[in-house]
Amino acid sequence: MSFSADRLLLFGATGDLAQRMLLPSLAALHADELIADDVCIVGTARSDLDDNAFRNFAREALEKYMPADRRTGMARFLNRLSYQPLDATTLGGYEALAAKVGQPERGLAIFLSTAPSLFEPTIAGLQHADLAGENVRIGLEKPLGTSLETSCEINDAVAAAFSEDRTFRIDHYLGKETVQNLLALRFANILFEPIWNATYIEHVQITVAETVGLEGRVAFYDDAGALRDMVQNHMLQLLALVCMEPPTDFDATAIRDEKVKVLRALRRVETGETVTGQYRSGAIDGQSVPGYDEELGKSSTTETFAAIKAHVDNWRWKGVPFYLRTGKRLPERVTEIVIQFRCIPHSIFGSKGAKTQPNRLVIGIQPDENVTLNVMAKVPGLGRDGIRLRQVPLNIAMPDAFSGKIRRIAYERLLLDLIEGDQTLFVRRDEVEAQWEWVDAIRANWEASDQTPKTYGAGTWGPSAAIALAERDGVSWHDE
Repeated sequence: MSFSADRLLLFGATGDLAQRMLLPSLAALHADELIADDVCIVGTARSDLDDNAFRNFAREALEKYMPADRRTGMARFLNRLSYQPLDATTLGGYEALAAKVGQPERGLAIFLSTAPSLFEPTIAGLQHADLAGENVRIGLEKPLGTSLETSCEINDAVAAAFSEDRTFRIDHYLGKETVQNLLALRFANILFEPIWNATYIEHVQITVAETVGLEGRVAFYDDAGALRDMVQNHMLQLLALVCMEPPTDFDATAIRDEKVKVLRALRRVETGETVTGQYRSGAIDGQSVPGYDEELGKSSTTETFAAIKAHVDNWRWKGVPFYLRTGKRLPERVTEIVIQFRCIPHSIFGSKGAKTQPNRLVIGIQPDENVTLNVMAKVPGLGRDGIRLRQVPLNIAMPDAFSGKIRRIAYERLLLDLIEGDQTLFVRRDEVEAQWEWVDAIRANWEASDQTPKTYGAGTWGPSAAIALAERDGVSWHDE
């Protein structure tokens, strides 16, 4: 149902995500006049605060996490905020919450930034207080389960109150500018789409590397691991955008139809096509850091690193390997997609002593949002000893070409779309379940083959077996 909400209800409004991302994003949308003046924001959580205390809490969060030059009109933004304490597990407080929200003129958008275990009781409470009607939509923060079975349980609970067209499953990577630019790069330029297939592309690499360790997520991460935390959602969404067929239109249904086709075409990963690792003590940026077992305070078989060789079995991508790699305590924080093109069929420069290298397209997502295409060019100069070639990057001579002058938080885009009802950058149920089906099969293979993580030193690129996973195909990871 299409409506632009004039009420936004934030569950988990005093949590870490709200402080670092949600409140700064909403304040930025307010400063840029992207949300209507009549949009009221109601926060709720267990914390026993009143409106003024919550506004002070929000002000401190904005001062800590939001650049000073983006805090335009902060006093007016804080006046949009109100707060209602709630124990989400009991029905008793939902009537007071409904009274606080009031009667929307156009509609209500709800954002659940809570543990998935609270989704079902929260939805029951919303239904009890008549906060789940046709003029209400709901946004769900990941993780959506720990397996296909648990994901289906969550989705069934949500579907009991909210139809699919009113359910917005969030993967914040889809809100990043360069991720959206991937669609523009492919489908707005005739240069790329004719060669975006197995005939011209040799392989694809997707890397999501983190320098941090557990960072206060001890209980969650040891239950999840790298496969569930990163591969199941962010990395498979990136892969789907790389591989999808051209949609018929830029709308939610057309784009998500094509993404789910890719996810369903993923070949089952076999033994020997994955490597897992767990970091030990080492150094990052010259600073000593502890190992995972030391941070956790006990031994564990949870993987903090995963490398996977994947295949998409369809006409466009048959035979092209996709190398996925993610891990914690790696040398640098970087998220990127590398499209490695094939060699030219014949070099006319060989007789002159020149060697050619295949073209490579690197799509940087974080920390730098950029797109670089490496091409072959002649080395300048005169000489009778032949011709020399070198690889040079095509430089787009425009500052902030892919990220804009203002570095926006991904949640700005997603919260605005939640308020306005655009599902294009949100994940549909069949996508989530296709992702879980593929990931569950990998975990089942690990258990059947008794695969346990290999150790790697913090500050390295993971276990040496991950290098071998690619090198046995003549591929090197893009680490430079």
